[in-house]
Amino acid sequence: MELMNHPLVRRHLPLLKGNFTESDCSKFISAKESLWTTYGYGPWALVVNGKFAGWGGLQHEDGEADLALVLHPHYWGLGKILYQEIMRRAFGEMGLQSVTVLFPATRTRISGLLRLGFEKVGVLGIDNVCFIRYRLSKPVANDH
Repeated sequence: MELMNHPLVRRHLPLLKGNFTESDCSKFISAKESLWTTYGYGPWALVVNGKFAGWGGLQHEDGEADLALVLHPHYWGLGKILYQEIMRRAFGEMGLQSVTVLFPATRTRISGLLRLGFEKVGVLGIDNVCFIRYRLSKPVANDH
C-alpha cells in the first residue's frame, strides 16, 4: 500500500483514484494472481535484499504481453536491470515475438523507451484514460 500511495509513483499511474486501501490491495493482488491462472504469466512481487521494492513483469493486456514495472523510488536505479531480466524471459523462455508497454498520453518523456527500440503502435483507452501503446519486437538473432 505504501508503494501505490507514494506520490512519486502515483503520478505515473493515472488509473489510481483516491487512496489505495487494504481492500484495493487485496483486489489488486487477486487480479494479478488471476493473470497467472488465466494466461500462464503475470507480474511478480520484486524483492531486493529481503525488502519489497515493487512489482513488475508481463501481464496480458488487450491481447498482448504488456510490460509493467512499478518500483518504489528508493529502487528506481534498478529499473534497467529488472527490465533486462524481464525481456530475457519474454523473448527467451516465453518465446514471445513482441512485448508492449502502455504509457499515459500525459507522459511525454519517452526518449528512453524509444532508445530501447519500442515503437509507437496505437492508442488504447482504459477506464476513460488515454494510453499510448508502444511495441518492441523480438531482436533478430545475429549468427556472427
